[in-house]
Amino acid sequence: MCQGFSAPSPPHTVAPSFTLTLTLTLTLTLTLLLHLLTPVSAWRPWPQNNQMNVTDYAFGDSKKYEGSSEFVKLRYHMGPVLTTNITVHTIWYGNWERNQKKIIREFINSISASDAPHPSVAGWWKTVQLYTDQTGANISKTVRLGEEKNDRFYSHGKSLTRLSIQSVIKSAITAKTRPLPINPKSGLYLVLTADDVYVQEFCSSVCGFHYFTFPSLVGYTLPYAWVGNSAKFCPGQCAYPFAVPAYIPNHKPFKSPNGDVGVDGMISVIGHEMAEIASNPLANAWYAGQDPSFPVEIADLCEGIYGTGGGGAYTGQVLDARDGATYNMNGIRRKYLVQWVWSHVLSYCTGPNALDQ
Repeated sequence: MCQGFSAPSPPHTVAPSFTLTLTLTLTLTLTLLLHLLTPVSAWRPWPQNNQMNVTDYAFGDSKKYEGSSEFVKLRYHMGPVLTTNITVHTIWYGNWERNQKKIIREFINSISASDAPHPSVAGWWKTVQLYTDQTGANISKTVRLGEEKNDRFYSHGKSLTRLSIQSVIKSAITAKTRPLPINPKSGLYLVLTADDVYVQEFCSSVCGFHYFTFPSLVGYTLPYAWVGNSAKFCPGQCAYPFAVPAYIPNHKPFKSPNGDVGVDGMISVIGHEMAEIASNPLANAWYAGQDPSFPVEIADLCEGIYGTGGGGAYTGQVLDARDGATYNMNGIRRKYLVQWVWSHVLSYCTGPNALDQ
């Protein structure tokens, strides 16, 4: 997740001296820039190469990834979670093929599909549902597709900054024709960029992130996530394990379950970000660590873990489809490979394909 804040308006008091005013202005501006530019959760699905993994930060010296660990200090910080039925409003930025949209839509619809075969996407979401707000209300089990907006003409260009993602959302909710509905309480805005769109820090440190919009920029505080299609830029980084980084020799990539490496790679990132938005939409709910500008969230704790025994470069025990594709859960009509999330009840990462279930 990426997190920051808008500088507050000054109180109605006697004006300070020019020097003090300038000092306060510079301090607020610098603080704002630091929050905007510092990635809070630079999630990457591939094994780390000489970089600190968030699991290193969260576990200390422990390497007991999906097993129980007393090193994880995940705490609730009294903020809201998404307890009302969640509606996902999607912005398709750039050119998308019809089948690519279907793969992603069906994944989102599968989150609430209780009739999907075991192990299911809905079974994976049950771990997310365990998280509650201060009233004891659980995260909603209902996740549905809302309105969609197509931005085929790249209205903000093919090179986006983190902040311009919010401008894309503003354009979608203020469009003259078929604007997206404004739903601050239970809406989740999902910006998906096509494979020819570059977003700040894409590939080098992030494959996706989530945040909330600034009222000063968008007009509302709306939880949102961005996920990019890495097929052209960096499939070895953001579509792992369906593509493999160059620094891992003699490692054969898995066959993607839906025949599209870029989109199948996006699915796990989308799941990661949705789980974290639901449990920490405003950066003040569920996370590990002392600094809300650098939280380790429920999906960060399980980077690269897709099955029992997972950790490091090993995905864990996953499943093979009849056509040789690799997956770990079933949707309504498709199969998907989605990383696990942390259970604060069990105190380890888990998923519907866990061998101890």
